[in-house]
Amino acid sequence: MVVPGLAKGKPTTGLAQHWLDGTTGAVSEVEKDPLGQPVAALPGIGGERAARLAKLGIRTVGDLLWHGPRRYEDRNRPNEAKGLSKGDTGTVAGPIVVAGVKRMRHGKSLFELILDDGTARLHCRWWNMPYMGRYYKTGDFVHVHGKLTSDKPRTMNHPEAEVAEEGEEFIHLKRVVPVYRLTDGIKQRWLRTVMWRAVDQFADLEPDTNLGLLDADDSHWLPLAEAFRAVHFPDDLGQTEMARERLALEEFIRFQRQIRERRKIFQAKVKALPCVGDNRLMTPFLNALGFTFTGAQQRAWDEIAYGMAGSYPMRRLLQGDVGSGKTAVAACAALRAIESGFSVVILAPTEILAEQHHRVFSHWFSPLGIPVHLHTGSKKTMHINDPDQAELGMGSNSLPPLVIGTHALVEEKFALENIGLAIIDEQHKFGVEQRKKLVRKGRYPHVLVMTATPIPRTLGLTVYGDLDISLIDELPPGRGQVRTHIRDPESLPKVWEFVRGKLAEGRQAYVVYPRVDDQGSGSLKAVNQELENVRQQLEPHAVGLLHGRLNSAEKEEVIDSFLAGEIKTLLATSVIEVGIDIPNATIMLIENADRFGLAQLHQLRGRIGRGAHESHCILVAGEVTDEGQRRLDVMEKGGDGFALAEEDLRQRGPGELLGQAQSGLPDFNFGDLIKDWRLIQKARDLVALEPAG
Repeated sequence: MVVPGLAKGKPTTGLAQHWLDGTTGAVSEVEKDPLGQPVAALPGIGGERAARLAKLGIRTVGDLLWHGPRRYEDRNRPNEAKGLSKGDTGTVAGPIVVAGVKRMRHGKSLFELILDDGTARLHCRWWNMPYMGRYYKTGDFVHVHGKLTSDKPRTMNHPEAEVAEEGEEFIHLKRVVPVYRLTDGIKQRWLRTVMWRAVDQFADLEPDTNLGLLDADDSHWLPLAEAFRAVHFPDDLGQTEMARERLALEEFIRFQRQIRERRKIFQAKVKALPCVGDNRLMTPFLNALGFTFTGAQQRAWDEIAYGMAGSYPMRRLLQGDVGSGKTAVAACAALRAIESGFSVVILAPTEILAEQHHRVFSHWFSPLGIPVHLHTGSKKTMHINDPDQAELGMGSNSLPPLVIGTHALVEEKFALENIGLAIIDEQHKFGVEQRKKLVRKGRYPHVLVMTATPIPRTLGLTVYGDLDISLIDELPPGRGQVRTHIRDPESLPKVWEFVRGKLAEGRQAYVVYPRVDDQGSGSLKAVNQELENVRQQLEPHAVGLLHGRLNSAEKEEVIDSFLAGEIKTLLATSVIEVGIDIPNATIMLIENADRFGLAQLHQLRGRIGRGAHESHCILVAGEVTDEGQRRLDVMEKGGDGFALAEEDLRQRGPGELLGQAQSGLPDFNFGDLIKDWRLIQKARDLVALEPAG
């Protein structure tokens, strides 16, 4: 294949020139392992450019093929030169009527060509590139693409240009052109030329071992080589999505195989701690619980019990919408481990949630003689490093303890004997390394991770693909309906009147603002500055204040007063999104609601609707962006947390949704975690059908 525009019509870039000339020195090294060789081994790239390409994730020849375009430009149809105005970007084609180099002051130069497409003349200029005169001559028919920088005369500075020659293909013009992600020192034109040659020389060498698997599925899928050509240099835009889906599916299949291999190695090498139990604690716990498990709770517990009795350590994710009863199911798992003679730890992201768990589990477990300890940065009820630790840790009937804590559990100085189960609540708040450190404190204990932030299907199949998943998809009976309302700031007088009426009926309320203190922007409300106003609006009902800057004792005092009904309204930041369970609270008023993410709004709304009374979530927002309005509309219409999670993923993307600490996020070049859940599921199904080997 002739490299387009190199024989005549544009300057030769390094890699393309070496390949064109048949230089073989470095290429012979590549032939040993064409796709796995460092990209620096290719002629014309070298160490400096290879280092820059590495910033794009391109380290090997294979990485070049898998570096997909971020968008395309259709440059097939030239524009009329007279139809372009200053600032327009377009393509113009015509013969060169004038071409030459002008010498300027101070040693500078200007190469200029003028083409005439029959409607007007277009001046194309390249500064300080006198060698361009060797490639563009009067009479050549040239295609140029760029932005019009002047109307008089019509001018493009440094446009992309190629001369039309018989038998040549175009790379940069007269075709659908790929546009790639770049980094400092890497130009679009250079990378596109490198990619053209890489696809031409190496696309057929990518192993296509899965094509037979796909054919057996009775689906039409492109061979990999054809998919690479169609996704990088398509004949038309209609080809690109079919090619992208084929490459995305290949990525997902390979990733699912990695998950399968990790699980297989783990299950083969690690023996589980025996947690079969004898029900001597479980039976009295369930009898005293005061309610019967829903079908979904029972199903989740059955799956967890089966996993804890298996031959390898359980690794399970327990998903359930806010208020679905995950904590009671986790309590069964803890009892099963304690019955079997093992200690249990529960890791929570905030002191508020840890203290909530401590209250609940103490109420449940203390009558059974199980010691329940709290271990946070500010409160430690168990002296872990005391020589008499065993005596302090064990209950009166020598039962192992349950220790609930925050990040303090991960610290090196925390140690607990004989951990059989680690429960990690709101697991997305913790980094991968933090979870690993906690698990390493035991001898491969069973691990149950929980979340009330519903995980979209795509993330559940990828990021958490090596976990078994249990789903609690129904709420306990007897819960009051939760209604969601969007209001503008002008409606606040009526909103406050409504809240006062509910407080007078004996109910309780939350009022949430995004900030602790006013930072001078004037647009976002802050709890410290709004406290007196809220008290005036809701008098004579008592208002308490809660935010992350209060010390542990202050937080505990406020929450205890709210629990006791002494405080009728809790004015807070989003610190309350997890860890507070007040069945009598039926009002959630959130101001500047458009500044919160969907998952966060759903968590905040989950603080109400936990009792039998009807509840109301009121979202107040003023000047709202289109994206903010979409979030509010979704909240008003939708009550299902999993539907909200899908929308949150679409709006914010997986990186922001998971947080920086979630280093387990796969890096797919063609796969899209936002829209490709069907492909991910297909890949998982196909890999599951493969014989174990």
